[in-house]
Amino acid sequence: MRILLVEDDPSVASYVCRGLTEQGHVCDVLADGADALFQATRESYDVLVVDRMLPGLDGLSVVRALRAAGRKTPVLFLTTLGGIDDRVEGLEAGGDDYLTKPFAFAELLARVNALARRPPVQDVKSVLRVADLTLDLLRRTASRSGQMIDLLPKEFTLLEVLMRNEGRVVTRTMLLEQVWDFHFNPRTSVVETHISRLRAKIDKPFPVALLHTVKNMGYALHAPR
Repeated sequence: MRILLVEDDPSVASYVCRGLTEQGHVCDVLADGADALFQATRESYDVLVVDRMLPGLDGLSVVRALRAAGRKTPVLFLTTLGGIDDRVEGLEAGGDDYLTKPFAFAELLARVNALARRPPVQDVKSVLRVADLTLDLLRRTASRSGQMIDLLPKEFTLLEVLMRNEGRVVTRTMLLEQVWDFHFNPRTSVVETHISRLRAKIDKPFPVALLHTVKNMGYALHAPR
């Protein structure tokens, strides 16, 4: 594992880097925040360990700039600033974990290893589109061809599931589980009723249908073929 340690206290930097190296990791050390930002945007690291109080550029500013640049490398803040407000500020700046000085190296190592095991952060879509149909997940709005569509909460969730599975058949059982959280097959027509209502809103006012019934299988939402 390759780690960048940004620490301006020579004794702390030496202690941490020696311990990481003994564990088989590659450890680069920088003491200046501006230098660290330059290095972290041009090199690939598995984890960054960053002090908050640094010359050149403070640790919070380094991490904010990295996140703004799209760099998602896990960051552990290592600092003497241990108040609740300090921790919150560090995490909101883009840090993934926070450890205060003095610290035990075993805990630092465990936290670094835990960060390295995390799956990569994926970009989350906030707007779904199928043909001229748009679903804004943040604003909780739907529109087609620029016309706003008024959806009830369950209709919105149902449409979201269908759009996330664009072009694939979504079965009645899948919809019961994902929209209504039913993990059994109730004797109800709730799926069929909501599909009918959704179709009336997103398809009937428009010349081309997007929501299709797949006989004996389920439903599929896709652009005209």
